[in-house]
Amino acid sequence: MAQQSAFGRWIVVITAVSAAIMELIDTSIVNVGLNDIAGNLGATIEDVSWVVTSYAIANVIVIPMTSFLQRYFGRKNYYIASIILFTLASYGCGFASDLWTLVFFRFLQGVGGGALLSTSQGLMYDAFPPSQRATASALFGMGIVLGPTLGPTLGGYIIDNYHWSWMFYINVPIGIIAVLLSLTFIEKKPDEIGINRKAIHIDQLGILFLALGIGSLQYVLERGEADDWFDDSAIRWLSAVAAFTIPAFLWWELRGTKEPVVDLRVMKNRNLLVGSILVVIVGYGLFTSVLLYPLFAQRIVGLTATQTGKLLIPGGLVTLPMFAITGRMLAKGVSPRLIVALGYVAFGSFCFIMSTYNMDASNGDFIFALIIRGIGLAFVNVPLINQSVSTLEPRQLPTGIAIVNMMRQIGGAFGVAITNTYVTQRTAVHRGDLVANLQPGDPTLVERLNMMSQGLAAKGINALDAVSGAYKNLDLIISKQALMVSYLDTFRLAGLFFVVSFPLLFLLKSKKMDAATAKAVADAAH
Repeated sequence: MAQQSAFGRWIVVITAVSAAIMELIDTSIVNVGLNDIAGNLGATIEDVSWVVTSYAIANVIVIPMTSFLQRYFGRKNYYIASIILFTLASYGCGFASDLWTLVFFRFLQGVGGGALLSTSQGLMYDAFPPSQRATASALFGMGIVLGPTLGPTLGGYIIDNYHWSWMFYINVPIGIIAVLLSLTFIEKKPDEIGINRKAIHIDQLGILFLALGIGSLQYVLERGEADDWFDDSAIRWLSAVAAFTIPAFLWWELRGTKEPVVDLRVMKNRNLLVGSILVVIVGYGLFTSVLLYPLFAQRIVGLTATQTGKLLIPGGLVTLPMFAITGRMLAKGVSPRLIVALGYVAFGSFCFIMSTYNMDASNGDFIFALIIRGIGLAFVNVPLINQSVSTLEPRQLPTGIAIVNMMRQIGGAFGVAITNTYVTQRTAVHRGDLVANLQPGDPTLVERLNMMSQGLAAKGINALDAVSGAYKNLDLIISKQALMVSYLDTFRLAGLFFVVSFPLLFLLKSKKMDAATAKAVADAAH
C-alpha cells in the first residue's frame, strides 16, 4: 500500500492518537465524579460504581476479539463504526437522567472504545514507512500513558467547574471530527475491499465463553472489595462462571475449533508469553499509580482535584520527549530489553519514592516522583509491546497484539482490585496498632487532649462538648494516619511487583523487527 503524503500522514496520527487517548481517558475520568453523579441521579455510591464497572467489562471483552472483528468488517469500517458508537454513547451518557440509563450507555461506550485502542496503532504504522515506524510506536505510546493520567485530572477540573455530564459531552465534537477525518484520510487495505463475509467462520461458542469468562472475571475484580468478596452472592456466582468458562474457552480455542476467535496457540511463543506477564505488571503499576496518587494528594495532603491534576503537568511535559527519544533509540538498534530494564528500574523507583512520603509532602516532592514515573512508562511501554510480538510470524501478529492489549487491561483491573483490598486491610491493621499504643494515663496523650479541648473551648464550645470533640478529633487523626501508612504500604507492594518480575526480562529474546515484520504489525489488530 502506497505511503500517504506528509500532511495526510500527520492527520492520521492526530486522529488515531486522539481516539486512543479519548478511549483511555474514559476508563478513569468518571472516578472523581462518582459522588456528584450519585447525588444528581439519587443513587448510592455502591450502585453508581456500575458506571465504572460496565465500561471496563465491555472494554476487556471486545479487545481480544478485535482481530476477528477487523477481518470480518474491514479495519476502516470497524474503526469508523466504533468511533460513531463511542460518540453516540458518550452523548447518551451525558443526557442520561437515571443511573441505569447511564450504565447502559457506558457499556456501549466501552464496546466502541475497545476498537479505538486496538486499531489506532495499526493505522499509524500504515501511515509511516518502515524506517519511521518506531516513531509511530512512540506516538501511540504517548496515548497509552497520557489517557489514564489525564482522565482524573480532566475529570477533577470538570467536576470543580462544570456539570458532570460534560465529562461525556466533550467526546462528541472530538468523535465527529475523528469520523470525518477517518473517512477522508484513512485508506482501506487491499484485503478490505470486497470482503466475503460468508466465507469467514464465526466462532460463536468461543465468543460466548470469552464474554462470560472475561466479563465475569472483570466484574469480580472491579466489585470484589466493595461487595465484601465472597460474602456477596453475585461475586460467588460470577466467580463460579469465570472458573468454568475461562478454562472452557482455553480448551475450545486450543482443541475444540479449527477457526478460533482468538488463536491462543500463539502463546507458545516465549516472547509473547513472557511479554504478556510483564505487560500485566506494567498495567498493574500504571493503574495503581493513577488510583493512589490522587487519593494520597487529596485525602492525606489536602490538595484539591484541580491542584492534584496540575502537578501531573511537569511529568507529562518530560514524558512526551522521552517517547520520542525511545523511538529514536529503537530505530538506531538499541536493545529493547535494555530500554525496558531502564523503564522497570525507573517505575519501581517511583513506587518506592512515593512510599517514603507523608502528609508534609510538598508539591515539588510529587512532581519529582511523577517525572520518574513518566520516564519509566516511556521506556517500558513501546519497547515491551514491540518485543512481545517481535518473534511472532506475520499471520500471528493480530492475535498477539490483541492479547497484549487485553493483558494490560486485566493488569489494570488486578491493580485496582489489589490496591482497594490491600488499602482496606492495612488501614485496619495500622489503626489497631495506633490505638493499642494509646494508654489512658500517658502524659503526652493527656496533654494533647487538653490542648485540643482548650482550643475548642476558646471557640465558644462548652467544656463537656469540647472534651467530646477532642476525642473525635483524635479519632480522625488516628484514621488519617492509618490511611496514610496503608497508602505507603501499597506503593511499596507495587514496587515489589516490579522487583520480583524483573528477572523475567532476561527471558525475552532480543530481536529487532525487520521491515516485513514491522509492516505486518501495521496490518495487525491494533
